[in-house]
Order: sequence, then structure tokens, then C-alpha cells
Amino acid sequence: MTPGGRLAEHLTRWLGAWPPASELDVVGEPARTRPGWDGRLHPVMGIASPEGGVLSVPPEHAGPVARLHAEEPGLAALGPRVPALVGHPEREWFTAVYRWTLSPASLPQPGEWTAAEHPDTPAWLRPFGGDVLVARDPETGAHLAGVGIKKHDAYGHELAVVTAPEARGRGLARALVAQAARRVLDEGAVPTYMHDPGNLASAAVAAAAGFPVRGWTAFGLTEEPAPPAT
Repeated sequence: MTPGGRLAEHLTRWLGAWPPASELDVVGEPARTRPGWDGRLHPVMGIASPEGGVLSVPPEHAGPVARLHAEEPGLAALGPRVPALVGHPEREWFTAVYRWTLSPASLPQPGEWTAAEHPDTPAWLRPFGGDVLVARDPETGAHLAGVGIKKHDAYGHELAVVTAPEARGRGLARALVAQAARRVLDEGAVPTYMHDPGNLASAAVAAAAGFPVRGWTAFGLTEEPAPPAT
């Protein structure tokens, strides 16, 4: 499978259909009723490109959501009403810039791959499972930045990066994202990256790492609330 074909395969598996046949196709997808990469439910997820988009919802809600879209076309009208329509009124609608790359930037590789469950792995990286990418201070061993991988399926792996406040401005985040993206491609998947439209720092990291703006958008419901502390 070509690298470009991997993206279509990922979106087909993740959303239930790709490419879109219209401005917005509403698709009933059983995966929306099963736990995702993080063990939580992601009942509404969508991706839109300049050629059209797919909104993936649980199969039993596809008809009502499609009818609502037919009555009031456009995500601006659809988004606020979807949470209650699919039985999750406690969640909110989100939109994000959606990026992907087949040619990451050629940058230094400051990180080392380590098992997420290793005792020295920063706590925020452990939920990703598998291998995570960590950059540490060569003198003190302190954690400076890291990348976790959301393995949605065999063909699409989303990257998440965090840099410690004292290490920002060194170019670590962009270098780590590019380094992780190269490994994802080597493993036969496509690296993707999402960020809030207003997060200019994250946008700059993505662009510098080789994830250009393509006019693609991700949208859906916010994450499932964490269980109460006991």
C-alpha cells in the first residue's frame, strides 16, 4: 500500500467511510460505540477536507443526525445540537486543525524511545502505551519534552507532544514530532496531528515538523469525562 493510500485506509477504518461523496456524509459506524485508543468512548468524530467531509456517529443515531443536517446544513448549525441528539449532553462540540504528513522535516533527533510503562517515563505519557519518545536533559536526566502516539488503527497514528515550561523555545517539540513521524511512516502508518485553531504555538510546531496546513478540519465531541476520584 502506498503512503497516500494509508491515509484513506485509516480514515475509512476510523470513521467508517472515505473519501466523502458530498459536502458532509453522515455515517453510522459501530466503532463509535466501542472504546478507542485510550479506552474511552468517542461517539462522534468527523474529518473534513476541501473536497468534503465525513461525520461518524453510532449507527442508531445516523438517521436523526443526517435528517438534522439536511434541514440545517453546515457544522455551525449541527454541532451544538449533536451532543444531546446522540445521548451525550454533558459533552461539547469541538473543532480542530487536522494535519498529516508523508514527508516529515529533516531535523535533529533529540529523543529516545522508551516503554510507556517504564518507571522513569513521565506520568502524562504512560496512558499512550507502547513506546513513547522522550527528550531528557543530558546532565540531570530531567524530562524536557515527549511525544505519545494515539494508535487509532494500523494505518493512522496521531501524535501528541508536550514540552516542559523551562525547555520551551529550544525547538525540541518540532524535532520530536518529526522524529516520531518518521518512525510512524517506517511502521507502515500515516502520522497525523491535531490542534486547536487558536493554538499558535502548536500550529508552529506542526508546520516546522513537516505537517502543512491543507485546509482539513477535525470535529466531534470532547473527551469522555474522567471518572470521579475515589
